[in-house]
Amino acid sequence: MNDSREQEGLKLLGRKTEYKSDYAPEVLETFQNKHPENDYWVQFNCPEFTSLCPITGQPDFAEIKIMYIPDRKMVESKSLKLYLFSFRNHGDFHEDCINKIMKDLVCLMKPKYIEVIGIFTPRGGISIYPFANYGQSGTKYEKLAEQRLMNHGLVQG
Repeated sequence: MNDSREQEGLKLLGRKTEYKSDYAPEVLETFQNKHPENDYWVQFNCPEFTSLCPITGQPDFAEIKIMYIPDRKMVESKSLKLYLFSFRNHGDFHEDCINKIMKDLVCLMKPKYIEVIGIFTPRGGISIYPFANYGQSGTKYEKLAEQRLMNHGLVQG
């Protein structure tokens, strides 16, 4: 393993991929943000997210969008991919999945700001698009979170 990755505490990058069979927040890894003094957005799109309905066991499909303004730590993308993949055999409602993802990433990185959107495919003729966000308490990011939540609206094109 590359020494710099090892020093960063990254265990998954550059190794053979091992997929977890159920919800696995422990696979998430971080690395140091080299520009913590800057405010900038990082966005991840996962167009092939799958989870299971906790009632029927049927698969639910979604695109997950994660957008955040990092502070000191950033999430490593391979670990994020494995984490999101771990929901494939996990039964949770759409809203629960989105809130779990957001809370796990807040706990992991302590970002300045983060939002997670799930664009779930229709089931029974209804689409569900849950949105969850967080801004650091007592900062302008807390105000950003409130503003974005109150003005949230997802327009499909």
